[in-house]
Amino acid sequence: MTGHDARENTSLIATVLNEESSLPAFLASLEAQTVHPAEIVVVDGGSSDSTVQHLRAWTPSCGCRVVVHAAPGAGISAGRNLAIARASHEQVVVTDAGTVPQDDWFATLTAPWDHDPDAVIAGFFAPAGNTFWSRAIGAVITPTRGEIDPRSFQPSSRSVAFPRAVWREVGGYPEWLDYCEDLVFDLTVREAGRRFTFAPDAVVAWVGRPNLLAFAKQYYRYARGDGKAGLFPRRHGLRYGAYAFALSAWWISPWLFLLGAIGFAAYIRTSLRRVWERRALFRAPAAAAAVLAAPLVVVVGDVAKMAGYPAGVAWRRRRARENR
Repeated sequence: MTGHDARENTSLIATVLNEESSLPAFLASLEAQTVHPAEIVVVDGGSSDSTVQHLRAWTPSCGCRVVVHAAPGAGISAGRNLAIARASHEQVVVTDAGTVPQDDWFATLTAPWDHDPDAVIAGFFAPAGNTFWSRAIGAVITPTRGEIDPRSFQPSSRSVAFPRAVWREVGGYPEWLDYCEDLVFDLTVREAGRRFTFAPDAVVAWVGRPNLLAFAKQYYRYARGDGKAGLFPRRHGLRYGAYAFALSAWWISPWLFLLGAIGFAAYIRTSLRRVWERRALFRAPAAAAAVLAAPLVVVVGDVAKMAGYPAGVAWRRRRARENR
């Protein structure tokens, strides 16, 4: 294949908001694809930087048609829904600005359509970053391929593809959610009787938050989204219980505290293994520092989730009362 091969019936869609710093790498990675979409549709949610100007000035060498819609105030769900609705083609590939797809990402992700044009395809993702913390956070929280059960994997919408008919069938992305919208979309697709075809080699690189404060805000919002959507109450409840036990054990008995420490070590084992397997992301001293930082990343994320989830539950209850 040449760099100008294209899937003539396919639109790639993305949403953007103040992405001027990450946009050049994203656009360059789209141009570098071994196979291209016939069309790229981007919705801007109201950028205050040069994102829209950069997009409108972009003329990709692949010859793809580029359509840019400005929709100030549109959240990520509304932006995706608008992009899909305005797309010219019935096969839709979704990714996020701020990612860097590997050169064969689009070709690999859409390959299942060669034998099943109705397939819903789940791609994969890998951590990247320009700072120690962005790489360390990404390495800790991103599952490895070996952890994935293709039968139950819920893909991120930074790497997913589906016929537009599926999007119509499930009512699109949930615009009432500001976070976790892609997870709710996935679950709705499954509830509609659709199965995901896993394409583990269709990989986009994504960048973790640049520091722990930004990461905590992100995980607070993710957990708030869980609470809004009524997702994973048992998982969140177990987290509260585990930390309550750990804190009380400190005061009750050193043996209980030791038991809690052993439990915590088992709990973070997966995170430590993820960082170790991805040590190539770091230079030698930084790799050791990333392993040591993993427990801190886990705890910061957990505390942020424990703060965010009840905020989401409270929002959900208010909304239920207002809709009565």
